[in-house]
Amino acid sequence: MSTSDQPRHHRPTRNRPCNIPSCDIPPLPRPPNPSSRPAVARPKVSKRVLLRVASVACGIQFGWALQLSLLTPYVQELGIPHAWASVIWLCGPLSGLFVQPLVGHSSDRCKSKYGRRRPFIVAGAVAIAISVLVIGHAADIGWAFGDREGRRIKPRAIVAFVLGFWILDVANNMTQGPCRALLADLTENDNRRTRVANGYFSLFMAVGNILGYATGSYNGWYKVFPFTKTVACNVECANLKSAFYIDVVFIAITTILSISAAHEVPLGSLSASDAHGQSSGTDEAFLTEILGTFKYFPGSVWMILLVTALTWIGWFPFILFDTDWMGREIYGGEPNQGASYSAGVSMGALGLMLNSVFLGITSVLMEKLCRKWGAGFVWGISNIIMAICFLAMIATSFVAYHIGYIGHEQPPAGIVIAAVLIFTILGIPLAITYSVPYALISIRIESLGLGQGLSLGVLNLAIVIPQVIVSVGSGPWDQLFGGGNSPALAVGAAAGFIGGIVAILAIPRTRIQKPIPLP
Repeated sequence: MSTSDQPRHHRPTRNRPCNIPSCDIPPLPRPPNPSSRPAVARPKVSKRVLLRVASVACGIQFGWALQLSLLTPYVQELGIPHAWASVIWLCGPLSGLFVQPLVGHSSDRCKSKYGRRRPFIVAGAVAIAISVLVIGHAADIGWAFGDREGRRIKPRAIVAFVLGFWILDVANNMTQGPCRALLADLTENDNRRTRVANGYFSLFMAVGNILGYATGSYNGWYKVFPFTKTVACNVECANLKSAFYIDVVFIAITTILSISAAHEVPLGSLSASDAHGQSSGTDEAFLTEILGTFKYFPGSVWMILLVTALTWIGWFPFILFDTDWMGREIYGGEPNQGASYSAGVSMGALGLMLNSVFLGITSVLMEKLCRKWGAGFVWGISNIIMAICFLAMIATSFVAYHIGYIGHEQPPAGIVIAAVLIFTILGIPLAITYSVPYALISIRIESLGLGQGLSLGVLNLAIVIPQVIVSVGSGPWDQLFGGGNSPALAVGAAAGFIGGIVAILAIPRTRIQKPIPLP
């Protein structure tokens, strides 16, 4: 029986037990509890409201796209060696390891008059705006505290950058988790609506990616905002700073759209049964509670967590080094050494923008794909596609190296087209990764009595723990094999393939009958 088919009422019990085996005396009714409020039937939320609530993902992902396409090259321009660039990204999974479950737990219990999720979404959006301004001005901050042009390593700018980067990752986790939990609250554990809402979230992530990568691939923003170019901030730095100014405006607009659409019922206004069903339902300490939930997980939940972990071991090397791979191994450049590296980074951002177009198209088709073949099968096939693409990246690097153009001329058009095509195709499995695991875990974990915020925090543990491993190990691992990106991509391909096989074999391929259209 699925969680949506389980009865919502509890059979009342007698005041005294009956010891007669065939006793058919009807149970005595419970006296009314004056402290409890009667449950009120709420109308289903329309698709338009779900779309507006999910729109904040567009603003979040706009900044995330800038982060993915521009920041790994930028930290190397500040003087951090390639082998240790991944360690800078360690702050993301570490913040997610603690912040996402903690925020989910806290939002489940929040008694603000503005609702449980919206205060966290607003606070996260404000923190995102502050963090990107700090990152964009890192070079200027470093100059103000003593960094000077001509030094290969700019330690003060690096400190400012890392501080802003940590705040940004904390803020992203603080915003995305409550937004997904809010969507789950609004769909009220309706399996189809939960998948549709997560599909909308994935769609807006795609739109944010497209706009973010398009912004990152344009090299003329310093002309639009001429004041961004300073004695400490060159053209590349000024473009990054300008893009983050646009991000601040964008996150403000989408946050307002999202929080104004959702009409949350404050926790104190819910009936006793609704409050218990939508919160964690216990006053245990946070860490004790979240660790204590693990022993109640059925096998299907553990399979979802396992496939999620393998999937993100696959994705994270690509996320870390996508544009750096294009700049180094396709265009043959090095940071701060000529124009080849910057040209490769811009081409990588263009490839990621096309990746997001495919991500958006796949998000629209997500519900039909899962209904026809089952979510587990779709997830598994997408992981295998991801693994094949990573192997294709390694093969492209091998061909580019043996052609012999690197260091002498621009890459052949065929090599560039192949690299961009791989980036584009990867948008298909990325859309599945952004949607299916969240829908599956929301549906299956509801029967355990966890709040949606805490349940998504548990899923996040399966995402960030692999990221910690990859962040610590990928740089030294690549350096062990010559300093390229191919070794980490090989590990990602292996993890993605294994995760795909596990998803196909271990996650049930439940087919859903054609549903009644949403209002």
